[in-house]
This record gives sequence, C-alpha cells and structure tokens, in this order.
Amino acid sequence: MTKGLARFIYTHSIFSSSLPAAMELAEENSKPLSDAKASDTGAQRPTWSGQLDFILATVGYAVGLGNVWRFPYLCYSSGGGAFIIPYIVMVFICGIPLLFMEFAVGQYTRLGPVHAFAKICPLFKGVGLATVVISFVFCTFYNVLMGWAFFYLFNSFRGTLPWSSCNNTWNVVGNCSSGFPGNATHLQSSSQQFFDHKLLEKTSGIEEAGGLQWEVFGCLLLSWIIVYLCIFKGVKSTGKVVYFTAVFPYFILFALLINNVQLPGAKAGILYFITPVWSKLFEVKVWVNAAAQVFNSLGIAFGCMISMASYNKFNNNITRDVLVVSLVNSFTSILAGLVIFSAIGYMSFKHNLPVDNIATDGPGLVFVVYPEVLSTMPGYQFWAPLFFIMLLCLGLDSQFGNVEVVVTFLKDEFGVKILRYLKREELLVLVVCFVGLLLGIPHVTQGGIYVFQLMDHCTAVVSLICLAFFEVVAVCWIFGVSRLSLMVKRMRGESASLFFRLCWLLLCPLLMLCILASSVVQYTPPHYGEYMYPLWAELVGWVVSLVSIVWIPLCAVHEIYISKGSLLQRIKKAVAPTLDLDATNPQPEKQKTDKPVLEKLLRSSV
Repeated sequence: MTKGLARFIYTHSIFSSSLPAAMELAEENSKPLSDAKASDTGAQRPTWSGQLDFILATVGYAVGLGNVWRFPYLCYSSGGGAFIIPYIVMVFICGIPLLFMEFAVGQYTRLGPVHAFAKICPLFKGVGLATVVISFVFCTFYNVLMGWAFFYLFNSFRGTLPWSSCNNTWNVVGNCSSGFPGNATHLQSSSQQFFDHKLLEKTSGIEEAGGLQWEVFGCLLLSWIIVYLCIFKGVKSTGKVVYFTAVFPYFILFALLINNVQLPGAKAGILYFITPVWSKLFEVKVWVNAAAQVFNSLGIAFGCMISMASYNKFNNNITRDVLVVSLVNSFTSILAGLVIFSAIGYMSFKHNLPVDNIATDGPGLVFVVYPEVLSTMPGYQFWAPLFFIMLLCLGLDSQFGNVEVVVTFLKDEFGVKILRYLKREELLVLVVCFVGLLLGIPHVTQGGIYVFQLMDHCTAVVSLICLAFFEVVAVCWIFGVSRLSLMVKRMRGESASLFFRLCWLLLCPLLMLCILASSVVQYTPPHYGEYMYPLWAELVGWVVSLVSIVWIPLCAVHEIYISKGSLLQRIKKAVAPTLDLDATNPQPEKQKTDKPVLEKLLRSSV
C-alpha cells in the first residue's frame, strides 16, 4: 500500500481526534495508489485498527466551528428551547439515516465517493466528483477562518487585549464604544472595530478589493503550512499531539461553562437560550433551519464520511457508530450554546442591555462578541488564548478531512501519471495546499470579507443542498432501499430496521426536496450586514455554485452517450448498479473495475 494512502488513513485517525498508531497498514510502498488498480496487485485495503479510532475520526470531522456559532444563533433566532425540538426530530429522521447511508456505502464498497457512486448508480457518478470539488472549494475559504483565529491568538498574548479599548490607531474615536452600544446605532463596540478596521481593514464593498493584508496573509500561510505538515508527516512525528487535539476542545468548553455560570447574568443568558417560544414551532422556516443545521453539522455530502467508512472492517457495527457520532455532535452543539449564551448573559448584565442586542450570527459571534466577553472576564490573559486555540483545533480537524478528500481523489484517479512528473507523493500534497493558498488570497484583501461571505452563501447553502438532494435520489430511489438494505444485511447479518428503510424511502428524500424547494422559494440575495452585492457579484456566486454541481448533469449525459442501444436501453443501463451485491465480503480489488471516472469523461470518443 502506498505511503500516500497510508497518510490518508493516519491523518484522519489523528487529526480528526483519534489515537496514535490508529491504522494497520501494509508496507508495500511500491504498489499503485488507485483502488481501481488494486486488481493488478491483489492488495487488501487497510482498515482501522480499533473501533474507537473510526468513531473519534468521524466525530472530529463533524464537530467544527459551525457547532460554536451556527447552532447557538439558530437556536436563539428560531424560538430558543422550542428549536431544540425540531432539531432533535431532524437528527433522528434526517441526520442519523443519511449518515447511516453514507457509512453503509463506504464500508460495503470499500471505495472513495467517486468510484463508489460510479458503481452504485452510473447515471449519477457525477455526484462523487461533485463531492470532491465542493470539498476543495469549501477548504479554500474555510482555512481563512483559521487564519483569523491565528491572528486573534497572537494578539491575545498582549498585556491588554487590543479589542478591549478605543485607544488604538484603528479606532474611529467618535464612533467607538468600549462596550456594546445597544440601541445607539451610530456607535460600534471596540471589538467590532478591531474586527472591521484591524483584522479586515474592510472597504466599502466587493467592488473595491483594496490591497493585500500581509499580517492576515501570513496567518493564512501558517494555517496551510500546518495542514500540509500534518498530512505530510503522519503519526510518526505527531503522536503526542493526538491526545491534545482529541480532548482539548471539550476540556475548554467545560472549563468555560464552569467559569461562565458563576458570572452575574449568566442565568438570564442560558434561560434566553433554552426558553421555548412555542409559536415558532408552527413556522416552516424553523424546521428547515433545523434540518439544514443537522445536515451541515454532520458533514453529509462532502464525501469525507464515505471515505473514512471505506476503511472499516466489512462487518463493523455502523449502527452503533452512527448513533455515537450523531449524538456526540448534537451534544457538542448544545454545550457550545450554553457556553456562548452564558457569556452573552454576562455581557447583557454588565452593560444593562437585552440579550438580543448582543447575540449575532456567523463569524461575528466568535470574532466579535466572545472576544468582547473575554476581555471583561477575570483572568482574561488565560482564557483568551485557550479559546482561540480551541477554535483552531475544531476548525483544523475539519480542514484536514476536506483537503485529504481532494488529495486522495487525485492519487486514485491520476496516481501513476502524477508521480511521473512530481516524482514524490509529498509534492502532490504540497501542490494541492499551494493552490488552496492561492485561491484564498482574495479573502485576505481589504475587500476579502465580501468575497468570503459570497463564497459561504453560495457554496455552504446552495451547492451543498443540491448535491445532497441528488445523492439521496441516487442511493435511496434509483439504487433502491432494497439493495441498500441488502448491503447492510451482508455486512451485519441482518437487514436495516424498518425505521431506516422508511426514512430512506420517504422521509429523507421528501425532506431534502422540501429543503431544496424552500431554499429556492425563500432565496435571498447574498449580503453582508446592510451591504447588498451588485448583480455581477451575485452572478459570480452562482458560477461558483455551478462549479461543483455541474459535474452531475455532465457525467449523466456522458454515461448515456457512451452506452449502446436505444435511448431507453441506455438509460436502463445507466441506472443499473455494477456493484457486486452477492459477495459476503466484496473487496474492490476482487471486483471488475472500470477506468477512472474523470479519465473516461475526458477521453470519451466522438
């Protein structure tokens, strides 16, 4: 087995919160990379060495920055404690079944998302390619958040936190308030001005790009260097770091919660977070928001869950794994909500303002509101650095997975050809990280926040929902619940429960259709605060959205084009799976394999 594939297994085990020496790997470094070429070597696919390793890896990937800022704000804006009811319902009828589906596909096929979907439903083989593209697009701007976290971390080591006062060169003195301005709309908090004028140095709009922010670019470069070194080195040089990345975020969350609940006003903030507004339960948007949060938080449709599950043992108990990962992810979201709103309650008490004047959405919650809270806490010199290190741990875990999906696809698809030119596998990883760094440069210009918000709106919402819908259609309706249940029976000795089959057949597809329809009907143009994007920028956003999902129709047309017979015969062949459903342990290397998916698409005869 190649060193590149070995690093893929090792990295997910370590930096997605696992333990050292997580995988049992073959030392056959001269063998080809692609699963599709494994038939020539007879090599067995490596597996996780322990059951806990896979669980920790997937938990580390699923739990990210969205748990810290998206869930608390959605809970606050969608009815407080009443939001938890649709959220829990969606976890069980949407999150758990879809995660089970991805685990089953990966574990049975023993392939990554590209080749797995090509076997399950050739007509929708583009879904696998789309997951790779969206993972790469996502990681190019997600790492910008890590750069921001590094910037705040370095500034938090100062004797006085620079965002705590208005006596700095970047402050607009006549417009600055050392606390939250409340209803005084002409004022900004010192923390907000640090974010706007020091970190971002933002311009008036996306039309004005401004110059490059060299300090923030340096932090972005540092973040990509860390990503590269973690993928490049593997466990041999980072064994001790594993324990730190596995437990540190939870230690800090619990420590912050214990500290926060002792502050005056914390009870009011927590009550605001959990008190139900029952009328919100009758709003469709609340249920859609709950489903979207579950879906985004678990990382469905990014391809990483399928990739990691493909390294399970064939008879691994995925039912247990799905429940553990889903419930731990939900628990982390609620824990983060308690931490955030106990702190917001404290600020509400300190400045004599209602809680809803302080709570905000998106990056502002962790880069504006919470830094302001930290600056007023006793012992802020201790808490501030720990908080931003926690953000880095949460974010980098997810970033490792997204980057490795791209690297592994390139190795599987073009491995021998790439190594012919690059000579070393490490250079391939370096090229991917370098391209990601280049594509991240627009985000660290003075107008970069507008680019970031546009990318986040179009990729994390529009593209992902479309991709997930087609994934559910391909697996649940075209491949079929009966075949999916048979796969589970082959692996576990018993068919999937009636609950899972009902969710796959009706609830999940219909729910995804409702979310997609709701997103179209309730579509709002991208905006940042009160700034509305010009038409040309909105069109650019749609192009970014299409970059990933365009592979789905392209590959579908290609599959029908290369088939023989009438149009109806071609379609029937395109929806027929090529996966062996009769074997008790179908290793990919024992199955008849096709040429790489992208190579077939690019080399199709005219």
